[in-house]
Amino acid sequence: MIVLIDPNADALRRALDAARQRGVACRAVAVAGTAEAIPLPNESVDVVVSRGSFYFWKDRAQGLREIWRILRPGGRAMIGGGLGSTYPQWARQEFVRRRRESAKSPEAAKEFAEARSPETFRRLAKEAGLPSFEVVGEGGLGADDPNTGVGIWVRFTKEAENGG
Repeated sequence: MIVLIDPNADALRRALDAARQRGVACRAVAVAGTAEAIPLPNESVDVVVSRGSFYFWKDRAQGLREIWRILRPGGRAMIGGGLGSTYPQWARQEFVRRRRESAKSPEAAKEFAEARSPETFRRLAKEAGLPSFEVVGEGGLGADDPNTGVGIWVRFTKEAENGG
């Protein structure tokens, strides 16, 4: 079962439409909710993937705690965002340039950059109390940085109680 969670009903409708187009609608269910208060039972999920929503969470550490709460022992999570290394570097750089230009203030531009730094991801994972995690990606944002737009992720596994 694929559970799609978003606070926006229109976004959920679009996600279900995409699931139908891909032939997986019979395995998808949409649930209104936020990362900070996921409406699922404790230890009920095997895999959590969030690509891009992390930057919109009001309390990112709380969102990570919620994901930890709903993961079954042995469950895995990959949380972050980016366009991916298969996008041409010029396209990733252009995306980041446009995002910076669209920032409403210098503070918003600074927040955009800080939210995508490995240090921020490490700090939030520690603040969330994740016992173990890995930050993957460099989150490069400079015009000449080959990692610009590739992405940055926090990846973690909830170990089974017997350590397996």
